[in-house]
Amino acid sequence: MASDEARPPERTDVDEALLGGATYRSLGEQRLSPAEERFEKARRTTGFWLAPLVSVVFLLLPLNLDPAQHTLAGVLLGVIVLWVTEPVPIPIGGLIGVGAIVVLGAAPADEALAPFGSSTIFTFIGAFILAQAMLQQGLARRFAFRILSLPGVGNSTPRLIMAFGAITCLLSAFVSNTATVAMLLPTALGLLAVIAKLLQDKGLVAPDFDPLRLRVGAALVLMLAYGASVGGLLTPVGSPPNLIGRGLIEEATGERISFAQWMATAVPLCAIMFALLCVVLLLLNRPEIRRIEGVEEYVRAERAALGRMSRGEKNTLVAFGVTVTLWILPGVVALAAGTDSAVYETVSGRLNEGVVAVLGAALLFLLPTDWRRREFTLNWSDAARIDWGTILLFGTGIIFGSLLESTGLAETIGASASDALGLTSVFAITAFAVVLAIVVSETTSNTAAAAVVVPIVIPIAMAAGVDPFVPALAATFAASFGFMLPVSTPQNAIAYGSGAVRITTMIRSGITFDVAGALLIIFGLPVMVAITGIGG
Repeated sequence: MASDEARPPERTDVDEALLGGATYRSLGEQRLSPAEERFEKARRTTGFWLAPLVSVVFLLLPLNLDPAQHTLAGVLLGVIVLWVTEPVPIPIGGLIGVGAIVVLGAAPADEALAPFGSSTIFTFIGAFILAQAMLQQGLARRFAFRILSLPGVGNSTPRLIMAFGAITCLLSAFVSNTATVAMLLPTALGLLAVIAKLLQDKGLVAPDFDPLRLRVGAALVLMLAYGASVGGLLTPVGSPPNLIGRGLIEEATGERISFAQWMATAVPLCAIMFALLCVVLLLLNRPEIRRIEGVEEYVRAERAALGRMSRGEKNTLVAFGVTVTLWILPGVVALAAGTDSAVYETVSGRLNEGVVAVLGAALLFLLPTDWRRREFTLNWSDAARIDWGTILLFGTGIIFGSLLESTGLAETIGASASDALGLTSVFAITAFAVVLAIVVSETTSNTAAAAVVVPIVIPIAMAAGVDPFVPALAATFAASFGFMLPVSTPQNAIAYGSGAVRITTMIRSGITFDVAGALLIIFGLPVMVAITGIGG
């Protein structure tokens, strides 16, 4: 137990306005405005009849296609409608499609379901379990307050907002973007409460003002939501679109992007992207006050309340450190001995990312927190709460990508699209991939955006005689965008539900960052791929 001196200060009226029941209800329910709720209801209702209608109409068309290609295309179109409209959960939409493919004879069951044995499935499972332990043991929260306590951070609103964004980026590189935002939002609102009280004390705002309408609050909460998406790009396990896109690229090109190669490519781009994010948010949501007092005391009190690092936190840190080290080790060996060496082939073959992930996760069930009682860092009931839906969706996405290739439908789509759109260069196809991925991610989940767009882009590039690696990787990166609307990502919905962000503020900030990020990916990603040599 923390001492009385270590407890956070008592809540003021401003604190209650920010941290009260309405905010916590919105966190759980992710409430939208009445107009947005009507749109969501209509979107989902439409999917119930539109998905089967699209599939049936397409299957009845007299097209000059191989029967397996025709059936696969019809089913895939219906699944895309299910993913976009969400009448059923997105993972279930994918499973319906896989079942239809087998029942309609497009592919035998063993062939269709084989991708569920992909090692990337195990990377997902292991990474999700490690992230669950970081959240449950409080290690992620401790890390956040450690960064916020750095000298100079707590007395300047721009530095506070940028530091909070850095925390979010680093955590979301390994922890679910949505979980990161949900965990840190109460801290963000607590910081906003301190700032709002300071403005009130200085007489800079009216006594009856709404603290949730402060520009500094919008900047802080949007930084939380958008920073999670940027940070999710840092590692292959940072967000589901990364692993889905990487798996589809490997399936189509035979090129596997290692953990170290991904980070070498993504870190410079994400650093520039984060700098752009800071500029966009601080210019469009200029804080009402620059110098602040009281935040350092708030952070100090919260850190004191956490107490000393628990055995569970230390165990989680060990498991996390071992896993990341083994993920990166093959890349280090490649730099030292070369990718053609026998040492690299042995190390990379045995330290498969999926195997490393599940072994790292297994450490959580072996490292005790209380040996006498046989209590360990994590138990299965806790681990079972990971996002199994995303794992199912990844599997179905890889299934469709594999069948597109094996049935020849990918080549057919690519040739037709290439002729119709006139896309003949790497630059043109990459720009098309990025714009399409961002547009799709604004209307459906980022995960579904990757599963839909990457299989479209790869055959277009192949048909044009272009290496699909860069366009497909660009589509994978762009699928993590979608900053304009509350429905674009769960973290956007949580930020909007906090009450600190107006819809117009989110649209204005989001579209600006969408454009800036798209340009960065289009022009910057090919440069980084050339520098790092991946995909070559």
